[in-house]
Amino acid sequence: MTKEPAATADQRRSQLLRGVLDLCLLSLIAEQPRYGFEFAQALADGGLDLVSDGSVYPLLARMERAGLISSYRAPSPSGGAPRKYYRLTDAGRAELAGGRAGWQSFAGPVGRILNAGT
Repeated sequence: MTKEPAATADQRRSQLLRGVLDLCLLSLIAEQPRYGFEFAQALADGGLDLVSDGSVYPLLARMERAGLISSYRAPSPSGGAPRKYYRLTDAGRAELAGGRAGWQSFAGPVGRILNAGT
């Protein structure tokens, strides 16, 4: 097998991430309520640096409309404008639990297949 060009590898990572980005955001919110900028930073810190704010905000809005998360405003510690924080709802907790189980049942077999010859 030949090594694929970097652009193709990034495209594959982007496609894989697109399928689980909502679960990643729910998991980050489960750790603690967060505001918009913190999501991209936390994802980058976790090695998912392909995610931009432009991907995060529309997904947060969709998840809020779906009742998976709720938002509230709180003062900025730096004295700036209030920040919009997100927290999980009961439906979001259930979605995260189901998503984690689904991910494990998917990633386990894929990992075994990809690592079979190594």
